[in-house]
Amino acid sequence: MDNIKDGWFTETCTLWPGQAISLQVEEVLHHKKSKFQDVLVFKSKTYGNVLVLDGVIQCTERDEFAYQEMIANLPLCSHPCPKKVLIIGGGDGGVLREVVKHPLVESVVLCEIDEDVINVSKKFLPAMAKGFFDPKLSLHVGDGFEFMKKNQDAFDIIITDSSDPVGPAESLFKETYYQLMKTALKKDGILCSQGECQWLHLELIKEMQTFCKTLFPVVDYAYTTIPTYPSGQIGFMLCSKNHETHFQKPVKELSDEERESMQLKYYNTDIHKASFVLPEFARKVLNEA
Repeated sequence: MDNIKDGWFTETCTLWPGQAISLQVEEVLHHKKSKFQDVLVFKSKTYGNVLVLDGVIQCTERDEFAYQEMIANLPLCSHPCPKKVLIIGGGDGGVLREVVKHPLVESVVLCEIDEDVINVSKKFLPAMAKGFFDPKLSLHVGDGFEFMKKNQDAFDIIITDSSDPVGPAESLFKETYYQLMKTALKKDGILCSQGECQWLHLELIKEMQTFCKTLFPVVDYAYTTIPTYPSGQIGFMLCSKNHETHFQKPVKELSDEERESMQLKYYNTDIHKASFVLPEFARKVLNEA
């Protein structure tokens, strides 16, 4: 609650020094320390309900779709037949909501270590959490590392919806984690992980991209715009075990009717292709990595 003063929530973090984002608070809806982190939900003046973990905004009702739709559909539309999907993290339910919309997806396992996040989201973010009631879902409350060790060669797609690389999520940005995902994927499997912001973490992204290229034949980086994430932008690291994968040309192009039935607000085929086009400062660093 130290982040709320004079009716404003202000997010500061050592990962983005010298800058902050503030949202006007109408009402604090929930505040409690779980076993793993500080969990806060408040109703904001202009962005609806906001979920905050350890002082960092995870999602808001107004703009969450820009992230959820991209982290789900970039890998799903790049795989010819994504039947089995694993989501690591994503306790707010947003990624799950998007994944279960795909008709080719037959089963989804979601591994979330903090059950409090799931329960809070069901109560205060119902439009995001509705995927938890889908029959395709198998929910596993526990450590994603341990789950993947027991499930080798099992998934077509693995999506890691993690918070930033501090606290519980720090290990999700390491090479050992990507090696573990590789073993849990089928021979033509694809992974997509939250890949940080090119304005703030370009060296971290380059480091991740470099070790990913030692593990996978196809590696690429895409990004989306989202107002309430630091610098208004967040990226995705995409890797495939299939040499023929071309992330920038989706194998599945959603029709107008499909986008309408899936109730998409951000993702379309043009956005998919454009999300890999990097500004020059980032292209020079990442395309030469």
